[in-house]
Amino acid sequence: MTPAARVAAAIEVLGLIEALDRPADRVVERWFKGHRFAGSRDRAAINEIIYGVLRHRAALAWDVGRFAVEPRVGPRSLVLAELARSETLDHAGIAAHFDSSRYGPSKLTKEEDQLLESILSSSGEEPTRPDWVIANCPDWLFGEIRESLGDATAAELNAMQRRPALDLRANTIKATPEEVMRALAEEGVRAERCSHASSALRVRERASVRGTQAYRDGLVEIQDEGSQVAAALVDARSGQTVVDLCAGAGGKSLALAATMMNQGLMYACDVSSTRLQRMEPRLRRAGVTVVQPVKLSGVDDSRLDELANSADRVLVDAPCTGVGTIRRNPDLPWRLSPADIERNLLVQREILDGAAKLVAPGGRLIYVTCSLLESENGAQIRNFMAEHTDFHAMRVGPIWSDVLDSSAPDLDDTVLLTPARYGTDGFFVAVLERRE
Repeated sequence: MTPAARVAAAIEVLGLIEALDRPADRVVERWFKGHRFAGSRDRAAINEIIYGVLRHRAALAWDVGRFAVEPRVGPRSLVLAELARSETLDHAGIAAHFDSSRYGPSKLTKEEDQLLESILSSSGEEPTRPDWVIANCPDWLFGEIRESLGDATAAELNAMQRRPALDLRANTIKATPEEVMRALAEEGVRAERCSHASSALRVRERASVRGTQAYRDGLVEIQDEGSQVAAALVDARSGQTVVDLCAGAGGKSLALAATMMNQGLMYACDVSSTRLQRMEPRLRRAGVTVVQPVKLSGVDDSRLDELANSADRVLVDAPCTGVGTIRRNPDLPWRLSPADIERNLLVQREILDGAAKLVAPGGRLIYVTCSLLESENGAQIRNFMAEHTDFHAMRVGPIWSDVLDSSAPDLDDTVLLTPARYGTDGFFVAVLERRE
């Protein structure tokens, strides 16, 4: 593909992301599957533009708004602004990518040419931008995050703008972390141990892990270290009965099976057949035999009745805004609305109420979100505790010390993992024990 064709492709994909209102990575993946003529270098260059726009969308839109004669913020103007922001090309070099060729975008209009010059000329300036522009999220969401994180807001939002490394989980059912590192190294993938989770590995350079024999043999799974910490804090043990009530495609179910040493029984439940179907080949590849996928119609499904008061551990990896994953999903803030939070809160309460019925006396209910918002995290736990007096919050610090390699930070009854403080995606974990 020519450089102009790559720019045209980026504009097209960004338009699809906006129109379809679906996660960017899925839209990008589907576009590349339909355009297999795009080679690896083409895909890298197109992705660089797309994710550059998504990671700087607010600032780019703000620049377009203040410099354009007739501001029209859309994929084309955002790509133009991103090419200027990247400072890898001069005016003529950028304009050459808009060449009206067969596969390239149309030539810049006079207004666009003026916009490009204005942005390039302002590159040395330090304008006073609104907080939401610096945070690269809508103003309403910035307010929610600031209310939740307080003085840590700026540092955390800055960390969320940086591209994260690739985290892996060594499947200890089949191999030790050291054996996995050696196997990956033999295939040219250099991994290092992470700071917190015992089985977590980090790959800092770009690598196709899914193409390795180690991945195909089930020695390793792709999973953020924060997600692994959350799974470890479930403290699932060999021989126990465990319920993963919102299992999805099974990322945490697989991690729990490893901590159970593949002994016991786990019900991996979800309302989506599609997600459960994606779990099955992962279970086979990992050699996991203790997981039983269960399709539910909801938390009031009669199939859960036989599990009432019987589970040693119930994990609620609750549906949420996913604000803690913004560094991996930079388009996410622009797909959320205040109504999404309200819907999530209702669903979370319903799931927690249903999960409580499954926990055996002396068992634990573990509530997890990948959100940084207090309304989805601590506030939900306080509401639950007020209505379920047979549960009490356990201190997370002692559990952390027992199940993780790192020394426990100074924790209250819950933990909020964050990109700046822990180097992970954002995860909230609360461990609630049912009184005997």
